Amino acid sequence: MEPVDDWRTAIERAGELTGPIAAAIVEEHGDRGKRAIEAVGEGRVKRYRDFTVVVGHEDEYVVEDGGCDCADATYNLDPEDPAERCWHAIAVDVADALDAVDHHDMWYSEVREFL
Repeated sequence: MEPVDDWRTAIERAGELTGPIAAAIVEEHGDRGKRAIEAVGEGRVKRYRDFTVVVGHEDEYVVEDGGCDCADATYNLDPEDPAERCWHAIAVDVADALDAVDHHDMWYSEVREFL
């Protein structure tokens, strides 16, 4: 198989997450890519009326306009480098490309009050 240059385009063409595409995500994003793929596979990317949320192991993280409210995005990523993304934001991209987002017809801001 030939290498995957742009995994987003490759998912669009293939309609699924193949081994080479997953490898390209991991090559581009390292451990963050692995964690993103796991989250998508486990159905942990949820879209509400107001936000998209990725369920992590310790909390839920709001991803909006490609940014995330997690500590990794806040403290570890270079804001000048758009290629640097936390695994939550990568997971949203992968889930969107695969049409694998779990949709909830409710407001996350209301659901969050009960968590």
